[in-house]
Amino acid sequence: MASLRLIIEDGHFKDARGRHVMLRGINVAGDAKFPSQPDVPSHVAQDFFDGDNVKFHSRPFRKEDAHIHFSRLKRFGYNTIRYVFTWEAIEAAGPGRYDEVWIQHTIDVLRTARDYGFYIFMDPHQDVWSRYCGGSGAPMWTIYACGLNPQSFAATEAAIVHNTYPDPENFPKMIWSTNYYRLAASTIFTLFFAGRDFAPKCIIDGVNIQDYLQGHFVGACEHLAKRIHEAGDIENDIVFGWESLNEPARGMIGHVDLSVIPDEQNLKKGTCPTLWQTLLTGSGRACEVDTWDMGGLGPYKVGRILIDPHGEMAWLPEDYDESRYGWKRDPDWKLGECIWAQHGVWDPSTDMLLQKNYFEKHPTSGDKLDYHTFTNTYFMAFYRKYRDAIRAIHEDAIMLCQPPTLELPPSIKGTADDDPRMVYAPHYYDGITLMTKKWNRTWNVDIFGVLRGRYWHPAFAIKIGETAIRNSFKEQLAAMRQEGQDYMGNHPCILTEFGIPYDMDDQYAYKTGDYSSQSAAMDANHFAVEGALMEGYTLWLYSATNDHQRGDQWNGEDLSIFSTDDQTLPVSPIPRTPDLGQSTSSLLKTATIGSRQEVEDESSVTPGNLKRTLTNPSISSMPRSSDPELTNAPGYRAAEAYVRPAPIATNGSIIDYVFDLKNCEFTLNVEGTNAPSEEYPTTVFLPEYHFPKEQCTVAVSSGKWEISTDDEERTWVQKLRWWHGDGQQSLKVTGLIRPHNTLAGTAEEAGYLEQCQQSYGFDFKACSVM
Repeated sequence: MASLRLIIEDGHFKDARGRHVMLRGINVAGDAKFPSQPDVPSHVAQDFFDGDNVKFHSRPFRKEDAHIHFSRLKRFGYNTIRYVFTWEAIEAAGPGRYDEVWIQHTIDVLRTARDYGFYIFMDPHQDVWSRYCGGSGAPMWTIYACGLNPQSFAATEAAIVHNTYPDPENFPKMIWSTNYYRLAASTIFTLFFAGRDFAPKCIIDGVNIQDYLQGHFVGACEHLAKRIHEAGDIENDIVFGWESLNEPARGMIGHVDLSVIPDEQNLKKGTCPTLWQTLLTGSGRACEVDTWDMGGLGPYKVGRILIDPHGEMAWLPEDYDESRYGWKRDPDWKLGECIWAQHGVWDPSTDMLLQKNYFEKHPTSGDKLDYHTFTNTYFMAFYRKYRDAIRAIHEDAIMLCQPPTLELPPSIKGTADDDPRMVYAPHYYDGITLMTKKWNRTWNVDIFGVLRGRYWHPAFAIKIGETAIRNSFKEQLAAMRQEGQDYMGNHPCILTEFGIPYDMDDQYAYKTGDYSSQSAAMDANHFAVEGALMEGYTLWLYSATNDHQRGDQWNGEDLSIFSTDDQTLPVSPIPRTPDLGQSTSSLLKTATIGSRQEVEDESSVTPGNLKRTLTNPSISSMPRSSDPELTNAPGYRAAEAYVRPAPIATNGSIIDYVFDLKNCEFTLNVEGTNAPSEEYPTTVFLPEYHFPKEQCTVAVSSGKWEISTDDEERTWVQKLRWWHGDGQQSLKVTGLIRPHNTLAGTAEEAGYLEQCQQSYGFDFKACSVM
């Protein structure tokens, strides 16, 4: 058997030569969340409910265009892709009806990625369960299988969905995520993870709805894995692993009192009903509920509003014809009535809540189901089922375990689940910036520390000043990584999602070309992930169809590093010529030109790439933002902050590495070992934008080095190769300093901080919060 491209050894990734590999990646692509035929981004209502007939055949992008996207990403220095796909893409037509055309398209795109040398892991993506619950992921038929009627979610607010929102142009930012706490998603996640225990009457095709949903989800992923395996040249060579379900949620499981909003529900925005109120409105009753908004220090109540469905129910009517799906629902599961009423949680005849703590404890063991217990029981039972199904096909698969977001990892260290080919795959976002869409250089909050109870008062979680903010991000990620070690064992930690909103400050950058706020936020996040010594990361997001008007085409989000309305960072101010010249101050000669020709990208203007830009169907025919104010100042989209140097493979373990953007200095320290041969030295991605060959200096503790540019993976990429000896070794590269991140904190930011201080009753001038 040939040696694997990527293995795990002592908590690190290693290549076939034993070098320490750093996975530096990107999520590809956001476009995978919605279908291509018909093209139904989240702001479009037409054809939305024709969910049985949708196709994803051009997702994440057309296979004819794949080389353009992969070439671009390779040039940015990425070596890893988190390949986003949805269950809906595989099985939209109905239970067990797999879309083999999409599967073949996926195989073709993965084959193209292989030419660029990417490491890829598969991400079965979801957000709040499904597009029909306001997110992405599961097919429409799964909602019908749960007895719910997605066409009534708008009237009952069982879900707030962009496609059905009455004013899609003014869809509230980030409100989609509150759907986790509304009727549709909270019910379905409860059924998915614990239907046998909490909804025993929900039997379909002779099995509980939990087993039905999990069986089909796992079966769909297993079928895709089987087809990838049968392709013969993708498994291990390009696809090294599979991540578990993206951002799983527990639904109602563990809720102590359905009539109150639990303390741990930190996300409150727009209407904020209790789960009991969602049961009532879902059954057509009118309820007055609190409304909330998000501020710099979290949610605050703004008022109350009446939700009145006028008798419309979120449940399927009693006489609904579901024969097209071919399933048989058990007679004890009655359509036309809330399933939680059928299980005695409440009485529709009196509208009385009978068991407010129905979901608090395990119904047989009596164990209290806090979030960590949920993770250790229901989540891990699902994870094992998924892992075993994938491993039955892809025997050497590295499994990326993603427990519920920002919750404690499962307690599996030293158990049979402490798998030597497992990765801890958490997510982290700077919630203040994400929710407010503003980079505040004056202050931020240690959200992770607050969640873990590290402060006796939330006021002490405030971090003042940009240096303190950056260090706080780093400390939060380091603590997250350590939790993985403590609870799961010695496994690599890959941060599989983090990112920034580009439409900050009411889209100021799009109107002026000034991306300094985005650059500062992006740099702070990368500084954190580098300093926390994660084994890798995949930034959210790359979207092939992003534009300034609608962002990522999904729920008003705008996190893509690429936009059709922006320019791409130039590789070099000088167009590439066949004569590469010599490396700067190197002891070795540069690499010679290979036999393969680079795929033309935005490196320089040539007749070839000009023609391609004008004629490429997926790019030139895409309508640009209609508002000229948003497109008259295209910028580089803060690329200087994400196109950054990083170790690719090192002989010996990485001690630490960091890129100082302001001073354009890259440092790397390794516990070195001798290279196995002259062909495999320590290798660093060194972007030409920051480090033009003739304008950078290199200092090493020992050995020889070279800076060279090659196209060994189909794209011209500048690398530094370093032959060093044993023991602790250091590298420092200083490049071309450019003006970035020059804006100071505003008086508005400082003033808002003072308001927060006054509300807490503390004199922050008399204390240091770092």
